[in-house]
Amino acid sequence: MSNVQANLLYTKEHEWVEKLSDTVVRIGITDFAQDQLGDIVFVELPKVGASVTANESIGSVESVKTVSDIFCPVSGKVTAVNSTLEGSPELVNSASFGEGWMVEVEISGPEALEGLLSAAEYGSYIGND
Repeated sequence: MSNVQANLLYTKEHEWVEKLSDTVVRIGITDFAQDQLGDIVFVELPKVGASVTANESIGSVESVKTVSDIFCPVSGKVTAVNSTLEGSPELVNSASFGEGWMVEVEISGPEALEGLLSAAEYGSYIGND
């Protein structure tokens, strides 16, 4: 069973969203996603200052099995990138909800989070019931 954290929001593309403030969110991939991908060997992320659009690719995760796009759950501007992943991409496997976070995005407001899944909804989606 995959770890689903109650305080986060989720997408059907297996990204999580943590609200840091009314205008800033932190984004990463879920425990379910990292488990499906296997050992992650490379992470490509956008640059700070980049404009991002909800449901569009903002980078990729390469594992020993495959390469997968990272889809941004919200529209906004990238304010921080987890540069630690450049040298330690395996953090996405070992700490997908912690040190393995990917980007922080400034959003226009709480309405940008509408349509994301609750922890219970995501848990059901991945069969964690």
